Order: sequence, then structure tokens, then C-alpha cells
Amino acid sequence: MKLGAGQTSSDQPEGAVFRKDETLDRLAATCNVAQFVSFAPAVEGPLLQFCRISGIEPNHRFESVADAIQALFERSSERTVNIRSFNAHQSQSRDFIYGIDNAAAAVAAVERMAKEGAFTIVNETIDVSDGGVSGVVIGDIVEFRPDMTPRGVEQPGFARLPTSMAIQLFKIVYGVEADFSHGQNGRLEFSLHPRPRGWKMDNVIFWELSEDSLPRDLVKIEWPNDFSRMIGDKVYGLLVAEIKGFPVPRTTVIGRRIAPFSFGRSTDLAEVWIRTSPREQVPGKFTTARGWRDPFALLQREDPDGTAISSVLSQQGVAAQWSGAAIETSSGSLVVEGIQGTGERLMVGLADPEPIPDEILAKVNDLHGRLACALGACRFEWVFDGSELWIVQLHRGSSTSDGDIIVPGDADEWLDFDVSQGLEVLRSLARDLKPQTGIMLDRKVGLTSHLADVLRKAGVPARVRPR
Repeated sequence: MKLGAGQTSSDQPEGAVFRKDETLDRLAATCNVAQFVSFAPAVEGPLLQFCRISGIEPNHRFESVADAIQALFERSSERTVNIRSFNAHQSQSRDFIYGIDNAAAAVAAVERMAKEGAFTIVNETIDVSDGGVSGVVIGDIVEFRPDMTPRGVEQPGFARLPTSMAIQLFKIVYGVEADFSHGQNGRLEFSLHPRPRGWKMDNVIFWELSEDSLPRDLVKIEWPNDFSRMIGDKVYGLLVAEIKGFPVPRTTVIGRRIAPFSFGRSTDLAEVWIRTSPREQVPGKFTTARGWRDPFALLQREDPDGTAISSVLSQQGVAAQWSGAAIETSSGSLVVEGIQGTGERLMVGLADPEPIPDEILAKVNDLHGRLACALGACRFEWVFDGSELWIVQLHRGSSTSDGDIIVPGDADEWLDFDVSQGLEVLRSLARDLKPQTGIMLDRKVGLTSHLADVLRKAGVPARVRPR
């Protein structure tokens, strides 16, 4: 069987309009693509156009449609293929068939589509739920998510980062150097996998390159998103801080779905903290502990069905002189609260904020200013060791709180709450409140505390009883 007119796509003149399979063949000259064969409609039956199959020379001339598809099946990791059909020189696909598990059915589908006048690409199926991500590079923006094809960016929940940040994130999380240079002048669809795939057996596969107008807006970095949910909300925030160049203690992430990875800087302290990282922030509910804990026993005890906690962090300790948190209020002012030593008692409301020395306040304000320039409104937990101010949690957004108003709003009835009863009692109370009911705290609590976080997450009117 011959190639179209005895040509490869590299023979085409610059500036020519290329079909989908021609574009894919051109991309395969320098990039890793999923193994594929493509066919054109012809009177005598499907006519082989291009092929990229591992261990076989590029655009090998098979004797028949069946031989070409059988070779693809034999080298496919999943032993299944997909077929997409399209018209010549039209960017939109026609029929798409996913996960065909035998060669005879694939041959029949290609022959049927050829009779309908359609071009076809038959490619190996690649599992998109293997802990990797799929997405799109367009100019200086990368959009991506797990568990979907690149078209998943058309639905809510995708992550968006500047291209340089996405490349760094993939290097940290997967150990993979992604070359997205082809996306600088167009729209490049890709998928990234924990193990090598495709015709060049690499971790990054490129699916399609098309010409598109490039966005010029600044990238707004936001989470939670589906990727942050997969690795854990706390992990994603710390990764953003690390990639932006802020001081994060050395951290090893033990995830449910991806292999362990590490990032951050040494604090020069031979001590670890164990921190759980839920899918989305759940203030104060899951374990944060000083000293090593069995992460697997912890997960089994606190999240046996695997739906709440995405990962466990082993984080190098900081020799804490002062610890605390900073949050932006609804009026735009910055509230900084802290205590001497480690800050866990402050965060759960068992200790009141203490007057923070001016030089430490200045450092926290400076750090907040730099974070705000990079991310916009944000809140974070910090630890000061006498010289360095470390970030141990980072979240996007400002607070609804201001002064004694924890959550604004009116209520027909106010229930008194004794703060000494603790987080879990407050969490249950906020969850089970009747409509038009608010919570009145018996004393002032830190606006940065988990108690205040619980009330803000619940969204019920809450305030401190007037003194």
C-alpha cells in the first residue's frame, strides 16, 4: 500500500494547509505522538497515508489496512485503539470511536468511514486516568487536568498556569521535562504520563497542533481545581509558593494516586511534621502532628474510603521563634496574628494571639506584599526561625471577616457558642443550623484561626458577642 502520492508531510511547501494527519506526521518528526496510522478514502478502499509505530520505520508501507492496524494493536500498551474521522482541510473531527479492543472491528470501522468519504486516524488508546494530566498549551498559558483528554479544558475545573510555571510543576511532581515550545505559536494539545508512552516512548505525548489566536491576558492562578484536588489543596498551594520563589520547608508528598515527590528548601532542623492534605481545605479537621506518624495508618484511620484526603506531607520542621497566619479582611486590610513558638494552639483557638515584634510584623507584611503581587488576594500560615520567614500553608482569596464580624449577615436567631468546646463541636453546629440562624461566639478568636475558617466555610452569619 502506498503513501498518498508517494509523499511525506515534510515534502509539502511552507505555508500549505495541512490535514489533521499531515499535521500529526509533521509533529512526529520532532515530538512524541501516540502511535497511529492514517487513511484516506479512495475508490479501491482506504489508502494508507502516514504511520508512526514504535520499532517500525516512519511511514512504513504496509501491504493492507489489516496489517497496519494489527501492527498498531501489537504495540499498543492498552491493546485498544481509537478512531477519529475528519474531512480534508477541516479542523473539526467527525465520528470518534474510543477503545476498540480488536483489530477486525477497527478495520471494519475504517472501511465504513472511507466509504462515507472520511479520512481516518487510528491511534493507540492511552489511559488518561493513570495519575497524569492532559491539556492545552497556547502561547504563555497551559491549561490541564487529570482523568480527561485534552478536550477536558472545555469544562470547568481545569488548572491554569503560565507556561513556565507549568513546566516547573510537572518537573517537580512527575520528574518530567516538558518541552512546550511548539505551543508558543499555536494551540498544542498534550498529555503527560507517569510512564513512557507513544511512538518515541516518552512521558509527554502531543496530540494536535493548530493555528489559533494567542491570549494576551495575564494568567490568574486559582485553586481548588481538579489537579489540586488530586494532589491535595495544601500541596498545590505550597507548590505555587515554591515555584514563585518563596521559602517553603523541604516537603515530601505521599499521594494516593501519584508516586512520592519532594520540593522546598532545607530548614537545617532534624525534625519532621506530618500534615494531611485534603482534596479541598477543611480547616482543622485532619491531622497535623509534630513528629513522624505512619502515613498509611493515618489515612486508614481518618479517610478509609479515600474520598477526603489526597496526600500526606512529611515536612521538615522549622525552629519556630514565632508562628502565625496572615489574612486579608473584607475591607482590604491585612490581619497578622501569631504566638511565640509553634502555632498549632493558636490555630485551633486554644491560645490567644500575642503582640508580635515590629520587625517580624514587617517581614510578614513584606511577604504578603510580594505574594499579592504574584497571586492577588491571599492568606497564609508562617513560621519565623530568627532569620527566615517560612510559608507552611498558602491559599488564594481574601476573607469575609472584619473585626468582630466573622461572617457578615443578619439572623432571626443567634445561638451562643462557648469557644472552649472546640472545632468539631463548632463544625457540627454550623452544619446543622436551621435557616435564618447565626452563631454568637462567647469571646474573640483569631480571624486567622481554624475556628474562624470553619465559620467562613460554612457561610453562616457569625460574630463575637459585644463586650
